[in-house]
Amino acid sequence: MEQEEKITSPVEAGTDSTPVEAAPEAAPAKGHHHEGGRKGQGGRRTERRAPAEKLYEERVVKIRRVCKTTKGGRHMRFSALVVVGDVKGKYGFGVGKSGEVSEAIKKALDDAKLHMYRLPIVKDGTIPHTVVGTYGATTVFLKPAPDGTGIIAGGPVRAVLELGGVKNIYSKVYGSRSPINIVKATVNGLLSLKSYTQVNKLRHGEDK
Repeated sequence: MEQEEKITSPVEAGTDSTPVEAAPEAAPAKGHHHEGGRKGQGGRRTERRAPAEKLYEERVVKIRRVCKTTKGGRHMRFSALVVVGDVKGKYGFGVGKSGEVSEAIKKALDDAKLHMYRLPIVKDGTIPHTVVGTYGATTVFLKPAPDGTGIIAGGPVRAVLELGGVKNIYSKVYGSRSPINIVKATVNGLLSLKSYTQVNKLRHGEDK
């Protein structure tokens, strides 16, 4: 009997020494860890950077829905025409196609930023001289205007001129009213502009 007590006594001692009282001591550790997490979150919030400013202003000119019929049925796609510019003499346009409107616009913006043009603007915020741009069956007439006139244009022509940085101008569209044709005709007209220096050189050569 004495031997059995010696054998069983360590087991009883083990059961009595289970870490029952250690649980309350673990609670402060959890609370301390939780507070540390809050401080960490607060630190991350203060380190957030402000969103970067856009280099170009963007404008969606037209979104078309295009249906393509195949043996498997009709497939719906979207075509987006956008114009971008820094309103300081730099502008561009692009076209994007996708099954989603947002993706079509994104592709068009990427295309526009890859095809940027320079626009000579004179003192009154207008163009140096009168120009005519054509594309397909569309013709766009652009004429300088005095300060305070504003942009006398509508739709696609206004989008290109405003984002390009023009403040005062007269315009007229002839022929096809397709937005893409109007934009391309406007760009072709603006690309034919010459700066004051170039105009003076041409006039000086003609005088001779």
